[in-house]
Amino acid sequence: MSVSHKQSLPIPVEHGVPHTKAFDSTLKLLSEGYPFFQRRCNELGSDVFTTRLMGRRAICVSGPEAARMFWQPGRFTRRGAIPPTTLMLLQDFGSAQTLDGEDHRHRKAMMMSLQTPADRARMVTIATEEWRARFARWPGQKRVVLFDEAESVLCAAAWRWAGIPAADIDHPRLTREFSAMIDGAGNAIRRTLQGLVLRSRTEHWAKNLIQAVRGGRTAPPPESPLAVIARHRDRDEQPLPVDIAANELINVLRPVVAVARFIIFGAQAMHEFPEWRPRIATGDDATLTMFAQEVRRYYPFFPAVGGRVLNAFDWRGLHFDEGTWVLFDMYGTNHDPAIWPEPQRFKPERFARWQSDAFDLVPQGAGDYLTGHRCPGEAMTVDLVKSALHLLASEVVYQVPRQDLTISLSRMPTMPASRFLIDVAAPVR
Repeated sequence: MSVSHKQSLPIPVEHGVPHTKAFDSTLKLLSEGYPFFQRRCNELGSDVFTTRLMGRRAICVSGPEAARMFWQPGRFTRRGAIPPTTLMLLQDFGSAQTLDGEDHRHRKAMMMSLQTPADRARMVTIATEEWRARFARWPGQKRVVLFDEAESVLCAAAWRWAGIPAADIDHPRLTREFSAMIDGAGNAIRRTLQGLVLRSRTEHWAKNLIQAVRGGRTAPPPESPLAVIARHRDRDEQPLPVDIAANELINVLRPVVAVARFIIFGAQAMHEFPEWRPRIATGDDATLTMFAQEVRRYYPFFPAVGGRVLNAFDWRGLHFDEGTWVLFDMYGTNHDPAIWPEPQRFKPERFARWQSDAFDLVPQGAGDYLTGHRCPGEAMTVDLVKSALHLLASEVVYQVPRQDLTISLSRMPTMPASRFLIDVAAPVR
């Protein structure tokens, strides 16, 4: 789908593309959820359209061409492009995601320095230890809620990996707080308010950690995320303000807990497509990679991401003024038949010979990690999903009882309704 233009001069984007019929589409977005953008693209015959959301004019775009446009470095800012409550829950003000230009590149380089292959391997090792400790307890339980277990395991792995002393951790409480932040980032007022209340407690805890490192009362390993963030200096050679450093520490920990959703979707895929489970149990890396990437493509994570035009530009004969609000359709792009044949089928083998151009598979953003706003922890996400699914397939004997495995596309972020229940017989080991 595309819009062709014969005009030789760029025209304002709001006059050059189709507009939705509704005066304001907010209620439609909330009721339809993830498919909202792709449905409008199909109805209007265009991968670019305009609408109103929360009373504001928005330009909505989908597909790989739009991804190249949207993730062009320096073109968009995230400031003013995300609902304030969502921003406060997932990134907060002053974080790397809210910066632009050289300030963003400098801070992002620090965040990426925590995502080296060695860092990722250490995280997987710690997570594996936590999973196996959890497996040992499962046979004594009548039924296991796998989603809750995954969040708890990943939270423990995250704070251990980050170099946070165990004495400073209330693990059940921290897991609940991170879980509430993620779950509250969608469209339910109750969940949003709960997430904001619990995040304030997490911020207080994180500030104390930063101050303890700076005051010499805590001495984490120098290469650990806690030490790196506490001692980071921005371009002005000044330490980060305590509240900003605390936010960045949270922004390193919380996304690890969010990986639980991909793990649960992967467990559901093994249940719905059981022919893949013995292949995953072998531990073959190529098979695990194919499966994990298809889980990330097929199942819904976050529906879209917003940006405001930082510097006016032209694209496809259209002119985007400074300040224009643009929403990029992540879910629809991951289900675009022009990129993914039979997009509604779960087919891990589509990734057997896949070579990404960085603008096709976009569950966590697109483009360059260092210069753009793509999620710095994407590679770690894949590693954690692969490891967890292999462990579940090879080291635990369990049955999946009757339950409601419906995945509501109007709930953002979503998960299986039952949170994926399993009955454990015994660990393999």
